[in-house]
Amino acid sequence: MDRPTIICLCGSTRFFVAFMDANYEETMAGKIVLSVGFFMHAKEALNAHRGCTDEQKIKLDELHLRKIDLAHEVLILNVGGYIGSSTKSELAYFPFAIEFLEPALGEKFMEEQRHSLGQLCAKHLLGCQLST
Repeated sequence: MDRPTIICLCGSTRFFVAFMDANYEETMAGKIVLSVGFFMHAKEALNAHRGCTDEQKIKLDELHLRKIDLAHEVLILNVGGYIGSSTKSELAYFPFAIEFLEPALGEKFMEEQRHSLGQLCAKHLLGCQLST
């Protein structure tokens, strides 16, 4: 058996159901799924009652970049076209093999944000830590 593709899910943690659906679909497609571990903006998530300090948020964002480092592909869960600052940073960090949950809106975002994404990508390449 060939080694399975590793995919990392990225998007706003407010889209808990989209993360669960994508996790299921990608797992059933035979992929190893890396995802967020804490849904700070999703009321329906099991851990929604827990808090997150600013320092923890920075560490979670860094941890998610390490998950992206392990991935072959990234799936951006751009529900309704929404891509927030953390997801935008992740998109700039890994601009290859990206898929969008909503492809037309994702491509529109990429076109509209190409300049700022290029700047973020350059910062990542220079090793600068981004604050979101």
